[in-house]
Amino acid sequence: MAGAATAGELSPILLTIDSVTRVTDVARYRLGQHLAEQGCQANIRFDSKVPLVALMFRLSAQGSQETMALSAKNRDGEWPRPAWITRRTAGVRSVSELEARDLATVAGGDPLASALPLAALAAAGIHPEPERIYESGDFSSALGLLLHNNTHAAVSEAGFAGEFLERQDLVLTWLGAPVKTVGWYRGVGWSEQALACEEALGHLIRTDDKQAFAVFPEWVHGFAKTDDQ
Repeated sequence: MAGAATAGELSPILLTIDSVTRVTDVARYRLGQHLAEQGCQANIRFDSKVPLVALMFRLSAQGSQETMALSAKNRDGEWPRPAWITRRTAGVRSVSELEARDLATVAGGDPLASALPLAALAAAGIHPEPERIYESGDFSSALGLLLHNNTHAAVSEAGFAGEFLERQDLVLTWLGAPVKTVGWYRGVGWSEQALACEEALGHLIRTDDKQAFAVFPEWVHGFAKTDDQ
């Protein structure tokens, strides 16, 4: 027993997170506590350039050679899908009818927040002028701009917006393909010790502690092992 390393003697696993919000000490602490309670001692950083990282939460990993350990899932337990939302009373049948309209997007690096929805507009030949774009801080705020008649359409994530559609008389005007690149990737510092952290991350659910999830995009409800797909 004297030569056996205990969990407390192991160095914390280094995790990095591409966050779309201003990270607070409270959110970092609460996330760390949830992981520690499940046997994952983690050093959580918000700098993608940190060396020897074991696990990395990335919003996009196009061209990456790293292995995805856990994919981010929406409220429906599915891969996220970008969407344009409009009011039912507007009678918008497709994104091609959003020409010269005020639109609400979400600031930050999340591809669902503006990049993919704006690309859908571009594919329809629509390129909004900068003054037509209202950048909000999160998906709730983008939908709020739509509900208060400030904009004609708002970006969202299909699972996140789902519970608001019927209640607020909203409709999905455009639904993009599932995005499978958002999630946790294994970095060069990965070892079998990180398996405990992968297991712990797989048990996290936003509804258990919304403050701990403040470091992730608002649509992220939890994470699932990729080999379960």
